[in-house]
Formats: sequence, C-alpha cells, structure tokens
Amino acid sequence: MKRRTLLKLAAGSAALSGLSPVSLVVAAPLKELRLDYAYYSPVSLVLRRFGWLEEEFKADGVQVRWVLSAGSNRALEYLNANSIDIGSSAGLAALLAKANGNPIKTPYIFSRPEWTALVVRKDSPIRTVADLKGKKVAATKGTDPYLFLLRSLQTAGLKRGDIEHVGLQHADGRAALEQGKVDAWAGLDPHMAASELESGSKLIYRNVAFNTYGFLNVREDFLATRPAEVARVIKAYERARTWVRANPSEAARILSEEAKVSLPVALLQVKLRSDFSNPQPGSEHVKALQVAAPILKEEALVKADTDLNRAIAELVDTRFAQPYITRA
Repeated sequence: MKRRTLLKLAAGSAALSGLSPVSLVVAAPLKELRLDYAYYSPVSLVLRRFGWLEEEFKADGVQVRWVLSAGSNRALEYLNANSIDIGSSAGLAALLAKANGNPIKTPYIFSRPEWTALVVRKDSPIRTVADLKGKKVAATKGTDPYLFLLRSLQTAGLKRGDIEHVGLQHADGRAALEQGKVDAWAGLDPHMAASELESGSKLIYRNVAFNTYGFLNVREDFLATRPAEVARVIKAYERARTWVRANPSEAARILSEEAKVSLPVALLQVKLRSDFSNPQPGSEHVKALQVAAPILKEEALVKADTDLNRAIAELVDTRFAQPYITRA
C-alpha cells in the first residue's frame, strides 16, 4: 500500500476516534517516566512514598524519575524545557504558561486547595489589601500566589504598580516576611501554614475563589504519543487520591516528613485547606479560568491579542481521564 494511502487511512481513523494523527504513531518503548512531586500536592507525595508508579511500570522496565517542584513556575519551566513529562501546577499558572506558548494539556485535577492568601507579620499595622499601597510584597512570579496577589489588589482598586513587588521563591518569601525584609507576602502552603502557626503571621486577605485548582499537566507530545502511559499515571494518581481521602491524617504525616514541617502545619493544609473530591476536569474548572483570565491581559502578562478562551479550551482536557476516575 502506498505511503499516501496509509496516511489518509491513519488520518481518517484519528478523526473517528477523536485523536490527532500523531497519537497513532507507534512510539518506541518508554525507558524513563519523568514527573514532579511537590509539597503543595500531597497526592504526589503519597504516590511517591508508596512507590505505586514504580510498581505499575516495573514489568515494562520503565524507570520512574521524580523531580521536586518548588512552585508552579518551576514545574511549568521543566515541562517547557522537556525536563519532565508530567508536572503539577495551579490552574491559572498553567493557563498563563499555555497562553505564552508552553505546549501542555491538563487531563487531571489533583486537588482544589486554598493554598494561598496575603500574609503579614503578627505585629504588622497592615490590616487590609488597601494598606499594601506603596509596600514591599513578596510573591513568586508565574504562580497562583502571584496571580492571587494581582487579583486581590484589584479588589482594593490597586494595580501591580501600586506596590513594590519582590520576586522570591515561596520559602524565601516566608523568610523575608518574618525577617522584616518585606511588608507582606503572597504565601503558599505548607510554608504559609507554618508561618501562621509557628510565627504568628496573620492572613489579611483570603478568597478561596481566587485559588485556582491543582492541575496535573502533561506535555502535548507525550499525551499524544503515549496515551496508554498517561492513563496508567492517572490511575496511579487516582489510587493515591482515594487513599488521601480515606487517610487524611496519614497523608498529613507524609507531608510533614517530606516538607519537614510540623504535623499541625501539615494537618492544616491537608484537612482544612484541601479538597480532593473532584479530579475530573470539567466546566467547573473551565469557568474558574474564564473568570480569572482577564487579569493576565490587564497586567500585560500575555500579548494583548491572545485568545484566552481558546487557550483555556486547548489546555483543559475534559475527556481523557473519564474512564480512569474512581467514582466516590
């Protein structure tokens, strides 16, 4: 059969199955699976601790390599650089990356957390978002806390230029706040919970609706050429997620040991600030991004002509994980 005929048949089969032609390419056997783990994703810590992915791929001779992500910005950088295949980030951070050319898709949601808020020292005179005008505020660019900060400023009629932004990674932001080097910090758990419980830091502004979901992102080419392997990863994530829901105190203990934070801090993050009930990407997540997306243009974080609705549609994969989700 001629090559042209084969290609036509492949394209036709792809259209019928809803997959792109590239997904029909027979890839060489996978030798290494690269993914991140993060303290802001307790599910990833549980999955890594119990070795369920290693168990899943052992018979195939696939090595599993774990890379620590210190924040959404790092996970998304690793994905864009092809240093990992699968990485965890906040939803709005993933959209920002996608809109700026990072070739990723999100087929799975690992949590709905309230993992960020605006934080000041226990003795700070700052009481409201409006009080931040002219102040030094630490936040990690390209992450949910940074975007949370920008959206929070809007509630008080302020913009990024009305504060002095200090770009620090999350752990460094906590240290800078407690050492008096900045006036406020857009925190991230577990660092934020630790500062609150151990140093008496105060959360002056909370808004769970401004905390976008925990997105498990996959490089587009990896998802297209290795859908079976991605499905197996999602099934392993589901095993870990259902375990966390059934064993929140034990999950907190694992977080405590991995992140080197106290058990009360870990319990605050896992039990009170994380919802692990809905891993299926859907209209809830799309709408949350549509509501949040305007901040990206208003603060010139994407090009003015960027079609954010299209970027959202291309990012959130609402179909892939359906067969693998554990129904509660």
